[in-house]
Amino acid sequence: MQKITPYLWFDDQAEEAMNFYTSVFKNSQIKNIQRFGDAGRGPVMTAIFELNGQEFMVLNGGPQFQFNEAISFFVSCDTQEEVDYYWVKLTENGGEESMCGWLKDKYGISWQIVPTALGDLLSDPDPAKAQRVMQAMLQMRKIDIKTLEQARDQ
Repeated sequence: MQKITPYLWFDDQAEEAMNFYTSVFKNSQIKNIQRFGDAGRGPVMTAIFELNGQEFMVLNGGPQFQFNEAISFFVSCDTQEEVDYYWVKLTENGGEESMCGWLKDKYGISWQIVPTALGDLLSDPDPAKAQRVMQAMLQMRKIDIKTLEQARDQ
């Protein structure tokens, strides 16, 4: 078991969210579910699931707390196709786009969908190129690698 596990508090959508996330991320699985009610047939109380080797726990704890941008999950993407895939999947059915590769999914959880190329482009040894990349990125919602490369090469 990993030493630190994100624990997500939902009002009453923990099972729905867990099923959604395991459908979006490949190499994912639901590992354990504890349910309210007699003989474990009620709604999910807590559960454990895994996304690409990262374990998460969920709780149906009621409406007292809401997610916000103070915590987000960073998804490192190798290609534009991967960026596009996660962007579409995580914003569909009520998700919200934000700036600079950030979004909220339909449950209010914040995600950063970031191509690995962004770090390389922002670390260009030519400060003018890196600055053009930064300025281009600041204008984007979903990060577009080709546009960043064009900004660098101006």
